[in-house]
This record gives sequence, C-alpha cells and structure tokens, in this order.
Amino acid sequence: MSSITDDRPPATGAVELSIGGMTCASCANRIERKLNKLDGVTATVNYATEKAKVVFPADLDPHELVAEVEKAGYTAELPPPPRAEGAGEEGPREETDELAPLRARLITSVVLAVPVIAMAMIPALQFTNWQWLSLTLAAPVVVYGGWPFHRAAWTNLRHGAATMDTLVSLGTIAALGWSLWALFFGTAGTPGMTHPFALTIERTDGTGNIYLEAAAGVTAFILAGRYFEARSKRRAGAALRALLELGAKDVSVLRDGAEVRVPADRLAVGDRFVVRPGEKIATDGVVEEGSSAVDASMLTGESVPVEVRPGDAVTGATVNAGGRLVVRATRVGSDTRLAQMAKLVEEAQTGKAQVQRLADRISGVFVPIVIALALGTLGFWLGTGDGAGAAFTAAVAVLIIACPCALGLATPTALLVGTGRGAQLGILIKGPEVLESTRGIDTVVLDKTGTVTEGRMTLVDVVTAEGEDAAEVLRLAGALEHASEHPIAQAVARGAAERVGELPTPEDFANVEGLGVQGVVDGHAVLVGRPRLLAEWSQHLPADLERALTEAQAAGRTAVAVGWDGRARAVLVVADVVKPTSAEAIQRLRALGLTPVLLTGDNEAVARTVAAEVGIDEVIAEVLPADKVDVVKRLQSQGRSVAMVGDGVNDAAALAQADLGLAMGTGTDAAIEASDLTLVRGDLRVAADAIRLARRTLATIKGNLFWAFAYNVAALPLAAMGLLNPMIAGAAMAFSSVFVVTNSLRLRGFK
Repeated sequence: MSSITDDRPPATGAVELSIGGMTCASCANRIERKLNKLDGVTATVNYATEKAKVVFPADLDPHELVAEVEKAGYTAELPPPPRAEGAGEEGPREETDELAPLRARLITSVVLAVPVIAMAMIPALQFTNWQWLSLTLAAPVVVYGGWPFHRAAWTNLRHGAATMDTLVSLGTIAALGWSLWALFFGTAGTPGMTHPFALTIERTDGTGNIYLEAAAGVTAFILAGRYFEARSKRRAGAALRALLELGAKDVSVLRDGAEVRVPADRLAVGDRFVVRPGEKIATDGVVEEGSSAVDASMLTGESVPVEVRPGDAVTGATVNAGGRLVVRATRVGSDTRLAQMAKLVEEAQTGKAQVQRLADRISGVFVPIVIALALGTLGFWLGTGDGAGAAFTAAVAVLIIACPCALGLATPTALLVGTGRGAQLGILIKGPEVLESTRGIDTVVLDKTGTVTEGRMTLVDVVTAEGEDAAEVLRLAGALEHASEHPIAQAVARGAAERVGELPTPEDFANVEGLGVQGVVDGHAVLVGRPRLLAEWSQHLPADLERALTEAQAAGRTAVAVGWDGRARAVLVVADVVKPTSAEAIQRLRALGLTPVLLTGDNEAVARTVAAEVGIDEVIAEVLPADKVDVVKRLQSQGRSVAMVGDGVNDAAALAQADLGLAMGTGTDAAIEASDLTLVRGDLRVAADAIRLARRTLATIKGNLFWAFAYNVAALPLAAMGLLNPMIAGAAMAFSSVFVVTNSLRLRGFK
C-alpha cells in the first residue's frame, strides 16, 4: 500500500489570495519571491488585479501563506467560502471600502494644502504669525495625507529598495522636520517673519527658512495621482465578473413533467431544462427535443447562427434564436465553456508581465544618489567648520530640491489630458501601463466579426431568374421572412423593408424544421429557404440561379432560394458585410508600421473574402476561443509585439493576453473589461488613432519625467553648495510644475 502512495505525485492545493498594500510592481515581485521561498510553493502575483495565485503542498495550511505575505509588510486575505450569504453584495462594498481612505486623505490634503501654498507664495497674505497657521495646516497633510508614502518607504527600506515613495517620504519629512526646527529653535517663528520675494543666491544658516508649502504641496499632488491610478486599477478584475454575468440567471428545469424555475447555478449534470426563443441557454448540454437556430457569435465568433436539432451539443450563454428546445445539461459550474473562458482571461491577465512604473525605475537610481549626496554635503560642511546649522541647511536643501513635485505631476497630468482628449475622440485609455505597451507594437491581430465586419447578417444581393422582378421577389419573400425569428430571415426582412417599403402580412405561415419557411402572401404560395425545400415542391433552381447559389457559398456567404406558384424565382444572398471604413483603417494601421492579421472563428472562405476586400494578407481562420489565445502567444513567441482588436466574449482572453488589447465599445462588456484601450465607436479607424494618441501621450510623459528631473538635478549643486534660499527652491519647483502641466496640455491639440 505504501509503495502505491509513494509513486503518486504529491497532492497539492491552489488558492487565490487578495493582496493589499502594494504600491508598485516591485512590491508584487517581492511578495512573489517571499512566497516562492516556501517549500513546494509556486506563486504568481499580479500587481494590476492585486491577486496572488498560489499552488502549495496539501500539508501546508493556507493561513501560513497569509502570514508570509504579512511578514513582508503587506496584507493578504483568503477567498471567502463558496456561496456565502450575501457574497454577491460584497464586491462593490469592498471596492468602496478600499478607495474611501485614500479619497479621504486626498480631500483633506487638498483643502489644507491650498492655503499653505498661497501664503508661502503671496507675500501679501503673510500676516503676523502666518507661519504658525501654515504649520497647523501642513502637519496633518504630511503626517495623515502622506502616511501611505511613509509606510511604503519604510517597507521598501526594510527590503533594501528605493522607489518614488521613498523620495516623497524623505523629502516631505525633511521639509517638515527642518521647518519645525526653524520655527521652534531658529528665527522663523518670530512674529512678523516673512518670506521675501527675492531670488538671490547666497549662503544662509537656514534658521529663518520654512518649507511647509513644499511638504504639503508635494503630498497633495502625488496623492491625487495615486488616487486616480488606484481607481482605474480596481476595474482590472471586472473582465471576469463581466464574463460570468453573461450566463443565464435562472432556468426552467423539467421536474416530473412540470417546469420549475430555479437559479442557473443549481443545475446539476443530467437535468433537463427548457429554452424558449430569445432566451440564453443556461449551461452546456445536448438538445433532446426541438430544433432551432442558436446565435453563438459572442462565444465562437461565427457570424451565421448554427442550426441545432436533437443530439446536437449547445453551449451555455449562447442565445436560442428560433424554436423551443429541451436540453440535457452535460457540464455545469466551473466545467462549462464560459467558465473555462473566464479562466483563460484570468490566466492571461496574471501571466502578462506588468510594466514597472518609469518613475519608480528612475527613483531606484535617483534616490540612493540623492541620499548619498545629502550625507556627503552634511559631512563636507561639518568638516569645513561652518557650523551645524549651515551644514544641516545645505543637506536638507538637497533633499527638498530633489523632492519630486513635478515628478508627481508628470504622469497624472499627461494621462489626464491624453485620456480626456481620447474620450472626446471615442478612445478610452485604462492606465499608464497601457501607454508603454503601444511603443513596441509591430503586429495588429483583428477579429473579423463585429470588428472588421458589421457583426450582423445583411442582405447583399438579389439574383432573379429570367423575367422576374427583384422588387416583387423582395416584397413576397420579405413578408414571409418577417414572421420568422431566425437571424437570416430577419436580415432578409430588414433588407426587403429598406428597398421596397411596407411588407404585406402572410397567411398560413409555417416553419419547416431545418429547411426554411412557407406561407401564403397576397394569394401566392411562397417558399423561402434551402433549395431542398423548393425541390420538395418540384420547384428546381434553373442553371443561372444554381450558379449564383454556388458562387455565394464559395465566397462564404449564405444563399436563400425563393419560389412561389410552382417555380423557383430568385436567390437571396445574405452575409456579414465589411464595415465601409475598415479598408481605410487597415491602410492607417500599416502607415503606423503595423502588420495586420485577420483572426476569426468563421470558415476559411469567408475569412479570405473579407481579408481580400480590406487588404489583409495574413489570415488565421476556424479558431476556437482558446485557440485565439494560443495564436497571440505563438506570435509573441516569434518575437512579435502584438496588439489585438476584438469585440466579443470569445476575444476577451486574447485581448488580455496581447501586449495591447483594443476593444470595440459596440462589443460585449467582457471584451471591454479585458482590454487596455476601448474604442467607443465601432469604427476600426479609431484603433489607429488610439495607438497614435497613446504613443503621443507616452512621449509626453517621458518628456515630463525628463524635465522634472532636469530641474531637480540642475538645482542640486546649488543646494549642495549651500546657496539655495527658499524662494529659489520654491520657484524651481513651481516652474518645473508649470512646465510639466503646460507640456501635458499640448495633447489637447491631438487630431
């Protein structure tokens, strides 16, 4: 018995932890390393979704994983038990609770910091003892408002790391600390003290200088950036919620011959349930009774509805477009296609390399240099015998001038203006990480249905037999099809109504299972459907109609035969047509240096026809949703940087996997949530504009970061030499901030 046990692979468990307290991608890496050091544990931490996926040995208590994360200075929570009471209500409440403290800190800091900055910069507002009011207002901003930065800086310090939080914390504490010393032990606290508006360069002992406006202003500015980033980041997990919400909420189950309405999640394998026309199929199963057309386009991308009859498999969340069906459930819960797609999206999001914040990367080098320079300055001036006051003034001035006021504005302002301009143009950018992804993109994968094409069936051609009137064909066929719920029938009816106007009302309408429809219109016995339906009434297609039918099918289109009063009269051709702007959009994408690839679940003939029409050379057809992810991975493994444009649930996982995901706003919520950029209009040309705007916004952010540091670096030697007075420090900070904001505002002119 023991030998059998030894031969088995070790039993493992898996859990998804919710992580709190991460401020940058390096935090995620630190937690990951900490968890992976435990025996038998494999962990992946996602900064964007704030989740850690952990596989661990069966003999390990998951609470030990939580303890390990907490030892690293972060918070972790195990998932709640399944089907907990009120679980559905917890999601939104949790999001509100997480953002509320940050929002409170931001509002408090802005309200208190504005008068502090105003008094410091406008001599007319400097009444007697104004400096003590400044201290009263600024201290809560630095201590309470800046607490997230101080906590993160302390966590980073314990792990020997430095990020932007370290710089913000050091600079604001140094500014507040020196101001307190100058107020209580120097001359800054004397009644009538003012900050003269003079830009002279001279050495000072610093006892009359306070830097409260720098401390309060930096904290408020950077808190604002952090809040807006946190708010957008909380939406990262919504792709999974959107996917799972696509399923039917309740279902009519057959129990002892009667229909009983129950929640869909209570279905068990083997249950028989009823699906009426227009309803979603509750779970994966096999049709036992009835026949219908099932619209599976949102799951498979196939534009033509699929005909199903007893014995055919159907997928949960697809829509029954035709008759009543009785389905036997074969897969429920996490085994369904929909649940597996949700898992694919989650894996793609977790597996995507998170782009570390550029400011953090620069801070990682800049912070140690500044600290070393401040210590060097302190040591040098103490060594020259100029006194402790002058030495500390120079050292603190180095920390204050290095404090990244403009750096805190560099990303949020460009992002605010860039995203605002994008929204005007119908482009929604999710966050700063997205922008970095756009620079290296060289391949753009385009979903066909709903992206390059309209995504719905349209009447494209009417081929009549010799001597027949096309208008009469449309009038009679359209009237009959108007009574049918089939998507192809609806396309014919829509097209007929647009071309000939009001349609008559049919009599004796009947749906012929799997073949078409028949009825009487204006005294004519009309048949519309497959050629087989007409043949059963001895209405055979003449050679020219047979040829039109074959050509339409060869091009991947759907052809419907029409006959009445004993003769075949016409063939109607229905297809998912290319959007009028798609060809121009492909040209624009090529002009950006991108190689377009058409990707679809539809058949090869349809895909090739569409590709030829819009000017795409590379086509990948007949792919399942899971295969779409594999196609993106394969292109990435070839060294290509891939953008994906899609609109359906079937695209969600591929959008999450791609280096850059662009979702059509006319598409499903799941696709929109899984993407990085959302194109509000269903116009593919906007995709080219989106990439251009994102690249321009990224260039602006990088320019802002360069100049924000350039001003600091230029002023550092003056600070180190002890030649920096408060007004020069304030002016340099203000000027760099004004420059950054002005540079960002240039994005408003993006065309």
